[in-house]
Amino acid sequence: MDDLELRAEADAILAELVGDPGGSARLREDQWQAVAALVKEHRRALVVQRTGWGKSAVYFVATALLRRRGSGPTVIVSPLLALMRNQVDSAARAGIRARTINSANPEEWGSIHAEVERGDVDVLLVSPERLNNPEFRDQVLPKLSAATGLLVVDEAHCISDWGHDFRPDYRRLRTMLNELPPGVPVLATTATANARVTADVADQLGTGGTSGALVLRGPLDRESLSLGVLRLPDAAHRMAWLADHLDELPGSGIIYTLTVAAAEEVTAFLRQRGHTVASYTGRTENAERQQAEEDLLANRVKALVATSALGMGFDKPDLGFVVHLGSPASPIAYYQQIGRAGRGVEHAEVLLLPGKEDEAIWEYFASLAFPPEDLVRRTLDVLARADGTMSLPALEPLVELRRSRLETMLKVLDVDGAVRRVKGGWTATGQPWSYDAERYAWVARQRAAEQQAMREYATTTGCRMEFLQRQLDDEGAKPCGRCDNCAGPRFTVDTSAVALDAARSDLGRAGVEVEPRRMWPTGLPAIGIDLKGRIPAGEQAAPGRALGRLSDIGWGNRLRPLFAPQAADAPVPDDVARAVVGVLADWAKGPGGWASGAPDAQERPVGVVTVDSRSRPLLIRSLGARIAEIGRLPLLGSVEYAEDAPRVPRSNSAQRLKALDGALTVPPGLASALASAQGPVLLVDDFTETGWTLTVAARQLRRSGARAVLPLVLAVQG
Repeated sequence: MDDLELRAEADAILAELVGDPGGSARLREDQWQAVAALVKEHRRALVVQRTGWGKSAVYFVATALLRRRGSGPTVIVSPLLALMRNQVDSAARAGIRARTINSANPEEWGSIHAEVERGDVDVLLVSPERLNNPEFRDQVLPKLSAATGLLVVDEAHCISDWGHDFRPDYRRLRTMLNELPPGVPVLATTATANARVTADVADQLGTGGTSGALVLRGPLDRESLSLGVLRLPDAAHRMAWLADHLDELPGSGIIYTLTVAAAEEVTAFLRQRGHTVASYTGRTENAERQQAEEDLLANRVKALVATSALGMGFDKPDLGFVVHLGSPASPIAYYQQIGRAGRGVEHAEVLLLPGKEDEAIWEYFASLAFPPEDLVRRTLDVLARADGTMSLPALEPLVELRRSRLETMLKVLDVDGAVRRVKGGWTATGQPWSYDAERYAWVARQRAAEQQAMREYATTTGCRMEFLQRQLDDEGAKPCGRCDNCAGPRFTVDTSAVALDAARSDLGRAGVEVEPRRMWPTGLPAIGIDLKGRIPAGEQAAPGRALGRLSDIGWGNRLRPLFAPQAADAPVPDDVARAVVGVLADWAKGPGGWASGAPDAQERPVGVVTVDSRSRPLLIRSLGARIAEIGRLPLLGSVEYAEDAPRVPRSNSAQRLKALDGALTVPPGLASALASAQGPVLLVDDFTETGWTLTVAARQLRRSGARAVLPLVLAVQG
């Protein structure tokens, strides 16, 4: 078949794919170049093209052509469920039978494997996490590699730890690439890769050293997008602006926030102001996520208020706007998220509303980087000494890393060959391994440079689209003529007094419930602590209260400076103290509160106890004293740290409890006061992150005679 016949066949498939069989749809020349490279020449190709360019059309058209010529199924490695659902629907329009294997459908995995073996599946979409599953890796992946007709790696920038969204599961692809039979084409696609990431992805995929490998990199300007920045004084003004102007934005869209707490706050506020919006975060259940996606696709909601959980792969061609309530830490991540808008419409609005809290949030996420060498070595030593396989719950108490960070580190070590994930957990391989300190340091410097770039983006007087293109090393970058700096602002910063008052009231609302710990973490006996299972009811804390979350945009903005590393210890500020008293009053009158009048109401507290602090003693003592004075309660004393008690690490639960074991004591004077008081006490601390300090302190107080312990803290981390 010559090029003209193949091109005609490809265009016919495209017409079916877009729902216009027999229509005039045609692949663009750059898309055709990629399809021809895969189908005719069986090459490996890396395609770096702007969002909306049509990368999915390339691999679906190539799949149909290859399947007609007897090739095996296409395997698409894709990071998000939203993309998978879109892709399955798109494929069906062209008669392509697509199935997906991911965390949401484990009950279907067996039948899908059987369908693939029978040849009944044209496209198999696989989440990267599946590649690292021992059973899938050892039993399914070898067969899949042998039968694959085309391998597609979507959002391929995730392979590179130079990039903004590195995912270690993606590195397992190197194994699959090495096991592919000769001549099997490979397509890697991304919209968000600068020159360094492009080169690294090519190398990771094996394309960098492959003779004749094709790299297709196009211009990244998005002609439908009009970019702008609105600098507003505080979170209340930003929320009020959204409430006032949301209906002025075209069509339906996405409002991105940096944290789950902010997404939930903004959603609740906008609903109160009469807007039809829904929340979409990492906490959202799969069924609710799918419903939210469908509601946005069908324009049943004006916007989804989302974290980065709604990112790569969500495809709504007529998405009319993307607003960021807070700056992402990377211009590459920002470009990717705004790329959701304007794919199939001539004009879409993109607005950034930066906030003062952005940098504190960047700092928190930066703290989750690859651990220092001593912690990595300690983990490898524990695995090497283990008698067989170690599960994550068994390993976690023995190392000073939280489970999510520990698991990510192990995945990197697995790819590096130092450990291996097997059924039931992890084992050390005994292979030599070196800590690439230079690379990790470079990545940290890159993150800092990206943060500085986002500061500059928000303040630049030049073209904003050109700025983003240059950050992605686009050689065709030039002024767009559309952004607020090129064409003038399209929106004012005006907010109505009504919306601003409502936002201030909403953000000023204090009080977050603090759930008590009811179970000891697993693995404590392995580190010499004889505690396991359920915490006895007579030793538990009761549900408590906090003034706010450090991650929210209401009280979080007020509280974060109090807990900054450089903040001086000082008495509790008057406005904070008054707000805490308000929280107490609401608590007392609320369901089950001691002033609620309910038959099963909590007894009224008979005194106040503080938790000793080595970093903010003045803050906590003054807070306890103010609560005692206003509540007309005796200040009974403090739960103290033993003189030789170690610092409590910001680590996993087991390591925290190891440091707390025997460290907190109830001095005789406090024990005597508790015995005389005979009732519940308020336990006052500055903030809680995991709840274990409050849990251990409450246990000691309960054992010393307190009938109940009601924790009260300024802030919750999270």
